[in-house]
Amino acid sequence: MGFVANFLEKHEEGILYVIFGGLSVVVSWGTYALFVLAGIDISVSNILSIICSLIFAFATNKWFVFKSRSLKRNILVKEIISFFGFRILTIIFIRTLGFEILIRYFGLNQSIFGVEGAVALVIVTVIETILNYLFSKFIVFRKNKEKENA
Repeated sequence: MGFVANFLEKHEEGILYVIFGGLSVVVSWGTYALFVLAGIDISVSNILSIICSLIFAFATNKWFVFKSRSLKRNILVKEIISFFGFRILTIIFIRTLGFEILIRYFGLNQSIFGVEGAVALVIVTVIETILNYLFSKFIVFRKNKEKENA
């Protein structure tokens, strides 16, 4: 097997997480645009687009990234609650509070391409992505005997 094939096989989960994460951003931005064009208030459009992207992220992470194929009700409910719960926590503590801390206390409000605060946004996005991956891998979609037999 060649280098590329070995690399892809070894890092399949991480690569798929990044790919589907990127597609989740496309879903978020695309649905936001559709909602706004449909005349829905921008704040409501933002919330609806976040919900759409989280549903997409849950489905693709469950099925393709972490290959949690169980549809047993108790397992599915645990996965849904923990997935959305951890996402809400990272949005509150990393994306929101972390962003404010980086801006206010560390002065990281520098612009990228004229967008003020983009440096802080990049930093919190990287941290948020890593934490979401770890929560998903080791808690939400962790492999165990009950799931494997489902």
